[in-house]
Amino acid sequence: MSISAVFESALALSRFGLGSGVDGVSAVSNARDSLHQEITEGAPEPQGADLKTTPDLFAALYIYQQEKKGIKDGKAGAPVSAISDMAMTQALQPKKDKPDFNPVRDAALTEADVRFNDTIKSPVIGFNERLVMFWANHFAVAVKKSQSVAITAGAYEREAIRPHIFGHFSDLLLAAETHPCMLDYLDNQQSIGPQSPANRKGTRGLNENLAREIMELHTMGVGSGYTQADVTAFAKVITGWTFSRTVGKAGAIPGTFAFNKRAHEPGPQTILGKTYPDSGFDQGKAVLLDLARHPATAQHIATKLARHFVADDPPAPLVAKLADVFRRTDGDLRAVSTALIEAEESWTPHLTRFRSPLIYLSALIRGTGIRMKPAAIIQALNNMGQPIWQPSGPNGFPDTMAAWASPEALSTRLDVVNALADRADPSIDPRDFARSRLGALLSDQTRDAVAHAETRAQGLSLVLLSPEFMRC
Repeated sequence: MSISAVFESALALSRFGLGSGVDGVSAVSNARDSLHQEITEGAPEPQGADLKTTPDLFAALYIYQQEKKGIKDGKAGAPVSAISDMAMTQALQPKKDKPDFNPVRDAALTEADVRFNDTIKSPVIGFNERLVMFWANHFAVAVKKSQSVAITAGAYEREAIRPHIFGHFSDLLLAAETHPCMLDYLDNQQSIGPQSPANRKGTRGLNENLAREIMELHTMGVGSGYTQADVTAFAKVITGWTFSRTVGKAGAIPGTFAFNKRAHEPGPQTILGKTYPDSGFDQGKAVLLDLARHPATAQHIATKLARHFVADDPPAPLVAKLADVFRRTDGDLRAVSTALIEAEESWTPHLTRFRSPLIYLSALIRGTGIRMKPAAIIQALNNMGQPIWQPSGPNGFPDTMAAWASPEALSTRLDVVNALADRADPSIDPRDFARSRLGALLSDQTRDAVAHAETRAQGLSLVLLSPEFMRC
């Protein structure tokens, strides 16, 4: 089905991106060229002096926990000799500015501020940023798990997800599964090989969480042919995959991946009919590579991508195309993303998807140009039901309309939109705003409703709550 270039630009901003920026739909002169350009450029990198690496965040958390422990024990403080002088200086820096030093809270506020007030505004369309959101949800972590997950969730996305969204899936998979945030979230640092040297007394156990979720959620998918025996064998393979909390433990810098040979289950393991010899860390790496190349993984990833960008019930021909490209290119996500935007099935003119709160808030901020306080960003996402980095489980947030289009969910959006409309630039004419931000997607019904609004704020709210603004 052929559509005009003007309509295509508006559709690309909605379906593949994060909505129009303050320059309007006209900022996109050729939608497909712009999408290809964002693939070439890669994911925008969050920038900010207060952003810290995972090791620095672990250092800050260690000092914070030691201080809390010291206060609880009635002591002035606790030893921090396990932290390097440089890391300790960096970790203590916030305390000079804030008497109520809390690095977990500060990290969350910093990450929210940088992403929503800078990073999401930088791409013209936002296809690259949408893919970051997609993959971060695919390899989901939840900040309620622990303080170490909470303080590193943003760094995990920056370090493990963003650099690999247009690389090979196997590299993205390995980066996600070996990041301390994921290892902590799915308890792999607690997993001990039954016959390993670390379990000579037989009192420590095997934890299958990470192995199960890698197969069930991150690669092959539910019902794809693996068995419980495969999960157990894989869990044994990745025993010893851990991270260091303090200098000297597991022989690594705090907040970095470590392979603990003493906790690793010795011997070969058979998974999906293939036997992997014991080669330490490389044994698990070999299994991951084979899982990344499994045909079921190609089908699983293709279905999720098509659902996220095109339809809750994605077109079978589109899924087949994406899965085929995934298999033929050894999981080249640049090629898969290119196939997605080039497939005619991706350009159906009807908006059938419903923006999740995360994508909706991004579109609101991009469209209005408002700079929100990070605490307000976090609160808005909480209110709309998608708290940042806080899904209810490792399967991430749902990606279908039914999850977000309930009357209760729409009511919370009304509150957020009304607050934004009251703060928007008073020179904005809602009628011009509707034409600029929605372009060819603007319906006659929305145009008429905005034209008859009693106030400027009401008119702007009607645009932001219109079906064409909330759908994609």
